[in-house]
Amino acid sequence: MDDADAVPVAELLDERRHLLEVTYWMLGDSREAENVVGETYRRWYGLSDRERGRITAPRHWLAKTAGGISLDLLARPRRGGTGRWDRSAEDLARTGDAEDAQAGLAAEVSRVLLDALDSLSPAERAAFVLNDVFGMASDTVADIVGRPESECVELADRARRSLRRQRSRSTPPDEQDLLARTVRQACVAEDAGLLESLLCPDVTAFFDGGGKVRALGRPVHGSRRVAHSLLTLLGRQPRTTLTTHSVNGRTGLIARYDRQVAAVVSLDIAEHRVAQVWVVLNPDKLRSWNQPPAIPDSGSHGGPSQQGDGSL
Repeated sequence: MDDADAVPVAELLDERRHLLEVTYWMLGDSREAENVVGETYRRWYGLSDRERGRITAPRHWLAKTAGGISLDLLARPRRGGTGRWDRSAEDLARTGDAEDAQAGLAAEVSRVLLDALDSLSPAERAAFVLNDVFGMASDTVADIVGRPESECVELADRARRSLRRQRSRSTPPDEQDLLARTVRQACVAEDAGLLESLLCPDVTAFFDGGGKVRALGRPVHGSRRVAHSLLTLLGRQPRTTLTTHSVNGRTGLIARYDRQVAAVVSLDIAEHRVAQVWVVLNPDKLRSWNQPPAIPDSGSHGGPSQQGDGSL
C-alpha cells in the first residue's frame, strides 16, 4: 500500500463494522460473521495490486464478497437441527474476538427476529437483510445476491410476507383492529407511555424509504426506541392525519399529509402486543394509495368505491 491508498482509521473501522453487521444479520452467528469478514479481507489482499487498483468502490466489492460467502454458507445443510452449518476442509478459520462482536451486534439485533429469518430461503434472507435492514438499493442487492433486480425485489417482498405471517398468524381480526386503533390513539395523543405498553419488549420497526425519502436507514429495536420513532414520525403535525385502514388484509395505519398518503404502517401482533412494525414511506410503493378513487358506473347504486386493500 502506498500513500495514495491510505484510508482514515475511522473509515477502516466503520467499514469492518459494516461488514460484520451485514454478515451477522445474514447468518445469525457472530463467530460465522467474524470468519466471513476475515475471509473477505483475505480475498481482498489476495488480489494483485493491479486488480485492486481497478476496483473503484472497495466497500462495495467487500460487501459483495462477504454477501457471496454468506450465501454459500446459508445454502449448506444445517447440522443436526442445531442451526449451525456443516464445515468442509476448506472452511474458514476462526479468527478475531467473536465474543466482542457478539456483545456489540446482539444489542442491535433481536434474537426473535433472527430466529424468524431462519425460516426464509437463503436468497430471501439475503434480499430482505440487504434491502430492509441495510437500505441498499435494489441494483446493489441484485449485484450481491447475483440475481436480476426484479427477482431480488420479489424475494424481499416474499420474505416480508413470510415474516408477517409468522408473527400475526394467530391474532383474531377483532384483536388486531383494537390494537391498531389504540396505537393510533397513542400516536395522536403523543402518549409515549401508552404506545410503549402496546409494543413487545423486543419489537422491531422497519422503515422503507426506498432511497426516495430521508427515512431511517436501519431497523429500530426495543419498545422505547420504536415508540419514540413512531411518535416522531406519526405524532400530531399541521395538515397531517392518521387513520386506521386495511393493510395487507389486516388493520393498519395510514398517515396523510393534506390528502396525500405519506406512510402506510403494517402491524404484526404476537401475544397481544405489536411485535413488528413495517412503515412504507417509499413514494413508488405508495403510488397506488394515491390514485384517485374510481368513478362508479352510471348504473351502480352503491356509493363511491373505496380504495382497495393496498397490499405492500
